[in-house]
Amino acid sequence: MAPRIRFLLVLLLVTLNSAVTAAPAVTVEGIMPDAAVLKIDGQRKMLRVGETFAGVTLLASRNDKVTLDIDGQRRDLGLSRYIGTRYQEPEKRVVTIARDDRMQYLTTALINGRRTRVMVDTGANIVAISSDHAGALGIDYADGERATVETASGVANAYRVTLRSVDVGGIRVDNVAASVVEGGYPSTVLLGMSYLRHVSLKEDNGILSLSQTR
Repeated sequence: MAPRIRFLLVLLLVTLNSAVTAAPAVTVEGIMPDAAVLKIDGQRKMLRVGETFAGVTLLASRNDKVTLDIDGQRRDLGLSRYIGTRYQEPEKRVVTIARDDRMQYLTTALINGRRTRVMVDTGANIVAISSDHAGALGIDYADGERATVETASGVANAYRVTLRSVDVGGIRVDNVAASVVEGGYPSTVLLGMSYLRHVSLKEDNGILSLSQTR
C-alpha cells in the first residue's frame, strides 16, 4: 500500500475514533422534581426523567443533584457542575425556572434562612407573604407598618416588614421589603420586584433565567 494512502487511512481512523468517543458537554442549570434544565453542547433543553437529547438521558432528578446517562456512562451532577473539556468558571450565578402547566414560574427560596415555595411575580412591586406562611417562616410582623390590601376575598390587613434575606438558588439579596397579609392569601409566597429588581430576568421558550447583576 502506498505511504500516502496508508497515512490517509490512519488519519480517517483517528478522526472516526475521536467522533465516537467525544462526549457532549453538559451543564446543569436547573433542578426540579423529576425534571432538569441542561445545557448540552450549548443548547438549553429541559428533560423529564426518562427523556433523551443528544446522547444525554435524565435518569433521576432530586433536590440537589441529577443522575445522567451520557453516552452509556452514568454520572451524578449538582447544579452548575459541568462535564466537558472546555470549561470556564461562570462569572455570574444563574438560576433557571421552567414554566409549569398553569403558566407559572414556581421555585424554592430561602427566606430568612428558611425554605419555602415561591412564585415569580413581576406584577407585584413587593414580596407578598400570607400571615400563615409568615408564622412558618418565623417572621414577626406585628410591629410592621400597617396597611390594607385588596384580595380575592376582599380587603385585608397587611404589615410592611423588612426580610433579613431572600435567596433563590444562591442569588441572595439582603434587606428585602415585604408585605405580610393577614390570612391565607397569597397561597404561595409571591416573589415580587423588591427582590427581582436586584437580578436580571430573561425568558426563553418557557424557561425563566435569573442571574446576578453584581
